[in-house]
Amino acid sequence: MGSLNTTKNMSHVVCIPYPAQGHINPMLKLAKLLHFKGGFHVTFVNTEYNHKRLLKSRGPNSLNGLSSFRFETIPDGLPESDVDVTQDIPSLCESTRKTCLPHFKKLLAKLNNAVDTPPVTCIVSDGVMTFTLEAAQEINVPEVLYWTTSACGFMAYMQYRQVIEKGLVPLKDSSYITNGYLETSIDWVPGIKEIRLKDFPSFVRTTDPNDVMLDFILGECQRAEKASAIILNTFDDLEHNVLEAFSSINLPPVYSIGPLHLLSKEVTDKELNSFGSNLWKEEPECLEWLNSKEPNSVVYVNFGSITVMTNEQMVEFAWGLANSKISFLWVIRPDLVAGENAVLPQEFLEETKDRGMLSSWCPQEEVLDHSAIGGFLTHSGWNSTLESVCGGVPMICWPFFAEQQTNSRFSCHEWGIGLEIEDAKRDKIESLVKEMMEGGKGKEMKEKALEWKKLAQNAALGPNGSSFMNLKNLFSNVLKYEISSN
Repeated sequence: MGSLNTTKNMSHVVCIPYPAQGHINPMLKLAKLLHFKGGFHVTFVNTEYNHKRLLKSRGPNSLNGLSSFRFETIPDGLPESDVDVTQDIPSLCESTRKTCLPHFKKLLAKLNNAVDTPPVTCIVSDGVMTFTLEAAQEINVPEVLYWTTSACGFMAYMQYRQVIEKGLVPLKDSSYITNGYLETSIDWVPGIKEIRLKDFPSFVRTTDPNDVMLDFILGECQRAEKASAIILNTFDDLEHNVLEAFSSINLPPVYSIGPLHLLSKEVTDKELNSFGSNLWKEEPECLEWLNSKEPNSVVYVNFGSITVMTNEQMVEFAWGLANSKISFLWVIRPDLVAGENAVLPQEFLEETKDRGMLSSWCPQEEVLDHSAIGGFLTHSGWNSTLESVCGGVPMICWPFFAEQQTNSRFSCHEWGIGLEIEDAKRDKIESLVKEMMEGGKGKEMKEKALEWKKLAQNAALGPNGSSFMNLKNLFSNVLKYEISSN
């Protein structure tokens, strides 16, 4: 009975990410930190669809868990599918907020009634899964919302209501997307000197007052006020002004605890580290290929897990890379091209066979840390942006949707480490790649990126790094648990 009593005295955190790759990855890192540094019993909740995909990509026993770190599932409410792709985001948002709550409550009841599991003492939920707040309230435990965005992206989302009240959104008609209206400058966002309407997360680009995503974000932001705390995967030096400005709006305490992938390097438990979260099978061959390349000689190209493009756009990127004459590693997901298979021209493959490597998925953190990588052509997702900062790698930014537009704006205009693609045509792509890899501006960006890398490392370093301290304070102030100080 002794071990059972010990189990019952443990704090038990339930972690539930939004069911998309870019949300599952950082939540799993946070869950491992909670387990390893804080001694929490962890239950990690995926949707049934993503659980199946993880087993397919990582092996049938890959999520068996430990006695004190377990995986559970709830349905996402969408029709069943065996296709290995990211689900439609608006449909997923609509479905999770309308159907998941009873399933989540049922899971919490099961956990609280289990004899070999301590009762749930707190919930860490994705910032856009706020239906969980009701469940936390019902069992009377604190809930922390983890917004997987940048601080600037989260701040921009928090201004959606204002943008609508001021009549800037919805757009009068679709011509407003192309007629220069989106260049409208906005100077009233807390902590952000100036930002264009086009730099707001992309869901403002709608003419429909009842737009699903607009309505979804408004609801999630409003409910954020009810959380015990909010955490962001960023660090004080990078987004200081915005982080400070959160205290001026109606929010619970905001803790910046990033870069999580640097903090999670402290997790040295082999069994824990065997749990991965990539929904596509990784191809480690790309690292072997990079080993044969000179330092700073390769452009890494990856548009993330959600971006889709037309075949024409993909061909423009291909020839832009080919014509630059610079080596590249390009990750092309099976579902990168909307509605069809991604097919590159045979001439392109012939021309670049000696200096190009194509992969369907790769271990991105390791790639961006590799000395051969000199630049990153990216969709400006927050995980990718932060991993690039930590690798000291400058970027060419082609944002696709959500707050990628905001991240791109900050990378290019505030942090000095990005070049923006205004027009995805081969000659523009060629000149930007050459500038980043060989030009004067590229040299400046590289120096700046290395400065940010150093600041990111300092933030994650115990015992006095800002993010290390913030994580410690989150444990003791909100989750009521002491972190080990080593």
